[in-house]
Amino acid sequence: MRDQVLWRKTGRIAVLLAERLNIDTERALDLLYNSRTYALLANPESGLQLQSDAYILADLLHELEA
Repeated sequence: MRDQVLWRKTGRIAVLLAERLNIDTERALDLLYNSRTYALLANPESGLQLQSDAYILADLLHELEA
């Protein structure tokens, strides 16, 4: 169950990222999967999975800007 929730959340965040950066979703997934933000998202102990998609997207965009 937890994997399905993470899978759906990852997809939603990738779509939001693609729209925000005007890139295709494949590139957005690549950026997401190779980020510190995704490492935290994939770790249930971090608590990031409990945050909203918008919050996670903002964190990811901040990471990508750095």
